[in-house]
Amino acid sequence: MMESCDVVIAGAGLVGATLALALGDAGLSVTLIEPRAPAVYDDRWDRRIYAVSPGSAALLAQVGAWQGMAAERVARVETMRIFGDAPGASLAFSAYDAGLGELAFIAESGRMQAALWQCLARAPHVRILCPAQCVALRLHEACAEMEFDSGTILRAQLVVGADGAQSWVREQAGIRVAEYDYGQCGVVANFSCALPHRDTAHQWFRADGVLALLPLPGNRVSMVWSTAEAHARELLALDAAALASRVGDAGNGVVGALQVITPPASFPLKMQRVAQFVAPRLALVGDAAHNVHPLAGQGVNLGFRDARELAAVLRRRGAQHDCGDLALLRRYERARREDVLSMQLATDGLQKLFASRAVWLSQARNLGMRIIQSRHRLKNLLVKHAVA
Repeated sequence: MMESCDVVIAGAGLVGATLALALGDAGLSVTLIEPRAPAVYDDRWDRRIYAVSPGSAALLAQVGAWQGMAAERVARVETMRIFGDAPGASLAFSAYDAGLGELAFIAESGRMQAALWQCLARAPHVRILCPAQCVALRLHEACAEMEFDSGTILRAQLVVGADGAQSWVREQAGIRVAEYDYGQCGVVANFSCALPHRDTAHQWFRADGVLALLPLPGNRVSMVWSTAEAHARELLALDAAALASRVGDAGNGVVGALQVITPPASFPLKMQRVAQFVAPRLALVGDAAHNVHPLAGQGVNLGFRDARELAAVLRRRGAQHDCGDLALLRRYERARREDVLSMQLATDGLQKLFASRAVWLSQARNLGMRIIQSRHRLKNLLVKHAVA
């Protein structure tokens, strides 16, 4: 059986779902493909927490999803404090000083996903195929064809790969990807805390990795500890009390005694660079297009900016372009390449800089933090780039 639409988006995660909704005023019919329906959430706190920039929150509000987030489950970050591995080496970023309402919002992945899917259910231009398993992708001059295990073939002008770091769409299109394995894991867990966090995110560059404590609503924090695989296994093996004590000590007790409310989990840390973001009849977004170290908390925001830019390019395509035209898609690639590359270089450089035990590098990096701290204009420029 043959079916057709204008745009097929493979992957209905945060970025793919947002892109589908953002195309609502582009005059395009969209089919969103997802192998598994999102999990049904309950009152427990999600282990997967994201720092959502104000620009990303504005995009989610534009498509109607941010309004569906319960206010009591979203925290604002008004201040961020970063500590080097030498006494006195620290940075403090303030939303107030930068003339902003907040630096970021801390939100749960599952609840953002649920809000997006509620919007998708009401979107007249979007059809969801879930569960659906793709078995073949064929890119032709005039169209793309996606075949499913049911035998159905879906014909479209454009296929968008929003299917994650191990993208099937990218592989089928033959797009090369360079991968760098950091030999680290991100260990995540949520805690209640004895002292108020005061809407402050804390981050420590330590000999055993990068530890971040992000504010959650109430007296709660979310931990991300980017650390060597052996240390990650050690943290995962600790009982709840020992883990809370270890994290509290590593964070210098800034939020008082901790108590685990969400058991720890881990994920491998890698950087991926793709040879190209687009091909004839195809575009990549989100983790299918790039992967960065999480120390800056910008991975999901890069993906949201992909969705925002690709939707804008397709809205501006004009009558002379179909939405899969390569010249049109290259406008999207040009617009996103610099932002993605600069974030990859920055996060990779910081990871390597603080992972080195060389004495001269230690002195240089901590001096650099002190210099930036004294340059208010530079700090505010860094903040305004991060909140886009």
